[in-house]
Amino acid sequence: MTTSIQKVPSQKSNWLDNIENVGNKIPDITMLFFCATLFCIALSMVLSWFTFDYIHPLTKEPIQVINLLTPNELMALFTSMTKNFINFPPLGIVIVATLGIGIAEGSGYISTALKKLLSIVPLSIVTPSVIFIGILSHVASDSAYVILMPVSAYIFYKTGKHPLAGIAAGFAGLAGGFTASYTPSIIDPILAGFTETGAQVLDPEYTVNVLCNFFYSFSSTFAVIGSCWYITDKIVEPRLHKSIPIDVEQINDTNEQPTVNELKAFRIANYALLGLVICLIALMVPDNSLFRAPDGSLTSPQAPAMQTIVPMLLIFFALPGLVYGFISKKFTSTKDVTKSMESITASLISFIVFAFFCAQFLYCFSTSNIGSLIALSGAEALKAINMPGKITILGVIILTAGLNLIITSASSKWAILAPVLVPMLMAVGLSPELTQAAFRISDSAINVSTPMYAFYPLIISYMQRYCSQSGIGTLVSMMVPYSIGLLITLTAMLYLFWGLDIPLGFNSGYTYGN
Repeated sequence: MTTSIQKVPSQKSNWLDNIENVGNKIPDITMLFFCATLFCIALSMVLSWFTFDYIHPLTKEPIQVINLLTPNELMALFTSMTKNFINFPPLGIVIVATLGIGIAEGSGYISTALKKLLSIVPLSIVTPSVIFIGILSHVASDSAYVILMPVSAYIFYKTGKHPLAGIAAGFAGLAGGFTASYTPSIIDPILAGFTETGAQVLDPEYTVNVLCNFFYSFSSTFAVIGSCWYITDKIVEPRLHKSIPIDVEQINDTNEQPTVNELKAFRIANYALLGLVICLIALMVPDNSLFRAPDGSLTSPQAPAMQTIVPMLLIFFALPGLVYGFISKKFTSTKDVTKSMESITASLISFIVFAFFCAQFLYCFSTSNIGSLIALSGAEALKAINMPGKITILGVIILTAGLNLIITSASSKWAILAPVLVPMLMAVGLSPELTQAAFRISDSAINVSTPMYAFYPLIISYMQRYCSQSGIGTLVSMMVPYSIGLLITLTAMLYLFWGLDIPLGFNSGYTYGN
């Protein structure tokens, strides 16, 4: 069913509209990061004049802010600019995965798949279905953004819902609900490793199970779906219908149903995809599989199975796309395949430009030690409050929420905070596993509401396909209700588990030393 949404006059009145107005007056996000880089450099000079008492938990040395305006540091910045850009984590992920999607999209495979999906998904469960898929996409890590966002928008648009609400729901399930998951994800062993290191500061024999928060994460998925479903249908989408008109004329859409030949091509392409999946599973099963880490794990960061997710996504989209394209005659030569990849890559130009400036900011923020100073000062402030256990855990959640507005990388924050917070809370009888769970709540919930999140420009570009005037403020105003709802929901789930003494995961408890 094609949407009947028409342009309507903008009705600005509530606090979310005010957020949107203010946010859209902020300079383009690329320029925002350029200005942030200059500010970071200037701030590093000022802070370098002061001495701080904070001890870095990894180096065991006092924190000293590095002045980036010295000749040596400026030269280091200029000589590393290209390296910073090339090594910007989302850049390669987005480009490589997008090449495969370009083949599948250019051949018409994705269009046919969506039409088939729309024919079987009831309108009443479109929203929870998108959120559910977002949660499942955690296993694909950052590469899920280039798949989930445009698909979610299209599904909502074709079912008469606002396409930006589809992006919001998918984004909320993927990034906002990142602490909730049906399966272990790559972040689990990373966080557990830092938690164990922090715990061993106080207890050298302490070990942390990689799945120490799994029961809590799995159970929270149902609360996340319910919360985001309500927020999408009752708060976000009604507001979007009133205030954000859709640019119907710029949407390349068709109501044509797949032809007999296209359905045949689709069926054969799916068989090819199924065969690929079966082969991959067969290759992973043996104990000596090349996809396993040296310790036999398939899910550890060292496992090739985790390290090849992005190229695997390219193959998983390219194979059915190629089969469908040549059988349906959408592809008549290899030139058509190349053009399909070139066409979709052109849509990434704004993201590539942004990536250059964001990479330089992250370099300056990390090299100057300003990030470490902010994290450690916040942790020390929390320690000074010296509140009861349940209040202290709430403090950890609030502290992480504040830090996540400017430092969105979970591993970067936890690498600094874990050696401080974990032993500090162990000293007052709170377990490392509980501290990690508290950290993960706001680390994920705030992701969707900060322009510092690396995928904001990419998501805005998807929004602009349907609403050309979308900007930073539009996205922030859409996502703030999710952050608030997820903070409340995930925190309530944690205290429910705690109150009922339900294990957070494998080999985990709530107290230490009792």
